[in-house]
Amino acid sequence: MDRVQRHCSAGAHIGDNAIIGAGSIVTKDVPANVIAMGSPAKIVREITPDDDVHYDHGQSIADNIVTLDQLQQWE
Repeated sequence: MDRVQRHCSAGAHIGDNAIIGAGSIVTKDVPANVIAMGSPAKIVREITPDDDVHYDHGQSIADNIVTLDQLQQWE
């Protein structure tokens, strides 16, 4: 039995792509594409396409990508 099952009541289901906060106790079904946390777990918000943007030190990672041509210019 894995950790998720231990914190999920019998009969409660976690939907695809749902994120459950660490230590949360799931007592009711959690739909797909949401973030839920707490004891008992409550839905905080939906996961949107905007959540696909990744950041590093406040800047979008896509903005920090360096091409091979740019690297060769630095040499």
